[in-house]
Amino acid sequence: MTFASRKVRLGRNILLGLAALVLLAVAGMMIAVRIAFNTEGEVKGAVQKSAVSKDGTVIAYEQTGSGPALILVSAALTDRSGNRRLARYLSDRFTVINYDRRGRGSSGNSSPYTVEKEIEDIAALVEASGGSAFLFGSSSGSALALDAAAHLGPKVKKVYVFEPPFFVDSSRPPMDPMLSSAIDQQIAAGNRGEAVRLFFTKGMGIPSFGVTMMRFLMPGWKKMCAMAHTIPYDLSILDGTQTGQALPAERWKNDSLPVKVAVGSRSEPFFHSGAKGLVEILPSARYESVTGLNHGALLLAPAALGKDVQKFLLQN
Repeated sequence: MTFASRKVRLGRNILLGLAALVLLAVAGMMIAVRIAFNTEGEVKGAVQKSAVSKDGTVIAYEQTGSGPALILVSAALTDRSGNRRLARYLSDRFTVINYDRRGRGSSGNSSPYTVEKEIEDIAALVEASGGSAFLFGSSSGSALALDAAAHLGPKVKKVYVFEPPFFVDSSRPPMDPMLSSAIDQQIAAGNRGEAVRLFFTKGMGIPSFGVTMMRFLMPGWKKMCAMAHTIPYDLSILDGTQTGQALPAERWKNDSLPVKVAVGSRSEPFFHSGAKGLVEILPSARYESVTGLNHGALLLAPAALGKDVQKFLLQN
């Protein structure tokens, strides 16, 4: 064998070795991502229950733990499974009510949709929990939790909101007012996957390549497509909060309700701006940047988030 041929073989072996390492790294990343975002399975000891909302819609939930009632209000395109890791942590100190918002999971639905119906769903859960409760809301669920608290008054003892997606300045372009209509059109045409893609790209600002990766890596993509019809629900809840202007001053005003508005220290600047804008209009609210967290904390860091939730809700 000549020296030149040995060099060629050596180079080929090196390339094959590098390719194998890359494939192993990609496979490892895919496995890690799928494990991190896998929300299937019930919480051990969870009791399956339901409450009937004012319009007759059945709202399904699972109850875990013991102590004061805490209702978890989920974000867009998630059902109760997205909150299960947080529920496990919080169940040590609370009776956790982890529910499927209407139109999702095992809960019913009715047309036409109104934000008021979702508020009534939470009211039914509060009554089923003894007449008073703490509320936790994440992302768009933050606005719904605040809406419910404003409606229910003293029946809500405290509210913890995590990363409300409010656009109050130039740190994020305003939401396209036609997005909800465009998503409705895709759903009507049976293109649920495209509706979800539009939400992530146009609504959340995720690049198209990133959404393509989500299709392959996230085990819940099919579930999100099944819930695509609820995207306009969350956009309705967020109406008036993503314009790049100040938040509506009277929408959640309550001079005595304690509210914590938390944002992960690793999250985008607009989350922090929006949280500070919310605190400006809520007399009893406070903002805090929670070290090391980002928007995926419910799945990736539930213990750290849960510790902060527990501390705020239980302090006098």
